[in-house]
Amino acid sequence: WNKKAEQQARRGAHAREPSSSMVINRCISQTELEASTNIPDMSERKADNEESAAASIEEGGDTPPASKVATIRIEGPDGKGIVAAFAQLLYGHGCNVIDAEQHTDVEADRFFQRIVFDYGSMHTDRVSLQKGIQEVCARFNMTHDINWGESKKKACIFVSKYDHVIWELLLRHRAGELPCDIALIISNHEDLRHVAEHFDIRYEVFKITKDTKREQEDKEIELMRSLGVDLVILARYMQIITDEFCRAYTHAVINIHHSFLPAFIGAKPYHRAHARGVKLVGATAHYATETLDEGPIIEQDVARITHRHTVDDLLVKGRVLEREILFRAVKAHLEDRIIVYENKCVVFGS
Repeated sequence: WNKKAEQQARRGAHAREPSSSMVINRCISQTELEASTNIPDMSERKADNEESAAASIEEGGDTPPASKVATIRIEGPDGKGIVAAFAQLLYGHGCNVIDAEQHTDVEADRFFQRIVFDYGSMHTDRVSLQKGIQEVCARFNMTHDINWGESKKKACIFVSKYDHVIWELLLRHRAGELPCDIALIISNHEDLRHVAEHFDIRYEVFKITKDTKREQEDKEIELMRSLGVDLVILARYMQIITDEFCRAYTHAVINIHHSFLPAFIGAKPYHRAHARGVKLVGATAHYATETLDEGPIIEQDVARITHRHTVDDLLVKGRVLEREILFRAVKAHLEDRIIVYENKCVVFGS
């Protein structure tokens, strides 16, 4: 009996003593617990990093590089290897193509391309790249235009008394939808000066008569050139500009008008269209040229008309179309999405 009791006592003592593995596990668990209490909260770590970055900038540290995005437009005879040649050229200089679109006019055997590329990581320089572009264009007998995206285009808006189009342009410009600077508003009347003042834009009046038109236009052109104006927008400007004006800003004067031309030329076209029972009203935005209202068309749209619509309904629909169509045309020009050829336009991204 005494031996049996002694054996049971020994077994109980061993059960109460922790094994070596249990001791190790307890030590590890304790170490993990202590370490876990020293791990900083991720939100605190993010805040610390942001504070550190801000402090670095304040102290003159490195800032993120500015975006360097350029646009090149190419036109010439169609042929094999054009797309590959320009892609290889840009890649070879370390540029990254962001967007590319091309079109071939089969009847005219003409090729058109627009390439948007990031040259922020370019490992050569712009002079070398420009030379490379010229060499590729010469090889394929192409012409090109490149915008390095360093500055915004400057626009001048011409108005008379109608205000629906200019309000649309200025409001959407304020909203950041038109990538340009509006340097000036020119009019032949004082009526819309309050609109310019509302947006804090310079407003100049040049009274136009048959005898003074050329003299006044020369003054307008001189003023615009002194301000670096690239684009002229005729926002329902009720004057016919001269050939000299058109040549001063070739393919850089955008006009808007109803799409009844040439069916209803002259005054009150909507009244005569209503009397004729038209089933469509429309608006056309085009580049102004020496041939009145027959320049290259950039943008058009229409709205349906029924026998229930009155003349006032046609006028309202026409104003809505004019606002939107002119905006689209101006935006396409500012974004270098247009190539003009043979009195028509290739408009990319539309």
